[in-house]
Amino acid sequence: MRAVVVGGGIAGLAAARRLEELVPDAEVTLLESDSVVGGKIRTERTGGFVIEAGADSFLSRKERGVGLCEELGLGSELIGRRPEHAHTFVRRGRELHPLPEGLTGMIPTNLEALERTSLLSSEGRERFVAEPTVPIAQGESDESVASFVSRRFGREAYDALVEPLMTGIYGGDGEQMSLRATFPQLRVLELEHGSLLAGLRTRPFTGGRPPFVSLRDGMDALVTRLVERLERTRISTATAATRVTHASSGFVVQVASGETARADAVVLAIPAHATATLLADLDDDLAAAHAEIPYASSAVVTFGFSRADVVPLDGYGYLVPRTEGDDVLACTWSSQKWDGRSPDEAVLVRVYAGRFGGADLTREADDALVARSRDELSTLDISADPVLTRVHRWPHGMPQYVLGHPDRLDRIEQRLAEHAGLALAGAAYRGVGIPDCIRSGELASDSVARTLLGASG
Repeated sequence: MRAVVVGGGIAGLAAARRLEELVPDAEVTLLESDSVVGGKIRTERTGGFVIEAGADSFLSRKERGVGLCEELGLGSELIGRRPEHAHTFVRRGRELHPLPEGLTGMIPTNLEALERTSLLSSEGRERFVAEPTVPIAQGESDESVASFVSRRFGREAYDALVEPLMTGIYGGDGEQMSLRATFPQLRVLELEHGSLLAGLRTRPFTGGRPPFVSLRDGMDALVTRLVERLERTRISTATAATRVTHASSGFVVQVASGETARADAVVLAIPAHATATLLADLDDDLAAAHAEIPYASSAVVTFGFSRADVVPLDGYGYLVPRTEGDDVLACTWSSQKWDGRSPDEAVLVRVYAGRFGGADLTREADDALVARSRDELSTLDISADPVLTRVHRWPHGMPQYVLGHPDRLDRIEQRLAEHAGLALAGAAYRGVGIPDCIRSGELASDSVARTLLGASG
């Protein structure tokens, strides 16, 4: 039995691992178009700095992130954020305003802290605390995040508090983002409790690990350990798949070199636009549904500064709301957020830029991106020359769960049911975080394993 996994990000690697577990006799081939595996999990170590090109952490409450780390012997390497700097800000103009304490997800639940925030006017605070009196909306239509939060808490609360937090996750536009696809639990709370504030207060404290965790030596330790544990998977990097078609039995995967690979099962763990291209000859409708999923592009510019030249922010960083009309989304002080990210005599800062619907900053030259980011840091009166600069681009790197996304997923599943042995994984479907992608890869392998084991027995 032969299985091909297309895509060597965390979803594809998790899929390969699960296939090895479930189908001991399977020959697994993993094809990755890039020269390295890991997808957006990439870490550079130089001069005492630990530089993340993409995600620097993941949510601990989504079990497959911590779960996989523990299964790979990395549980003791998981670390939480530095508690002494547990502050996050929102930038308005050139001023930083603290986010109120007591956030549950994106929603402030500590009303005393809310009363002290400078992010809301007195009218905005009054509207926020009146949320329990807002009637429940009827119907099952796919409401946008902006519409839902504005309806429950007022537009001011959405613009000032929720929108910057949401954009920090998706880089998207809340006016277009599907609540059902991104934060369905908020609608559940409205229906079950009649109020989000009432519902969130009844949520039990789960304890355990901190809400966000990283790996002590950098996020790519997860990728490295996962690859080390693969026993029967042949990884082929710099190998781009170009087409997937049916064969008399199973599938044929074509690659850019002109070679082909026959497979009894295929897992596609790649962006939706790439999946659309690969499936064009196999299923027009399935390909078209994938082509409809939009993506945002982003850039990350990282600076190392001598500690003597800057005053470190007393916090993890700050967010920039869409109302500022700026392409910058956020600024994270990595060395304030995590232990071991810079030498003692230095600090490490990351600037994130690129909003869905805005300019594609990945097309800008390095010098332009660096200048834009330096200008952003001038907000913090940082004018010194950095001792380290890195630029990372993620063109079309973040899927957008826009209105209609749940219905689109239903269409995809209906078409996929016609192709036994084909499965899909990755951030395009039901979650963009690392634990979501791990889970999607494992579920995809669960699906194709049933086909493989059924065929063999």
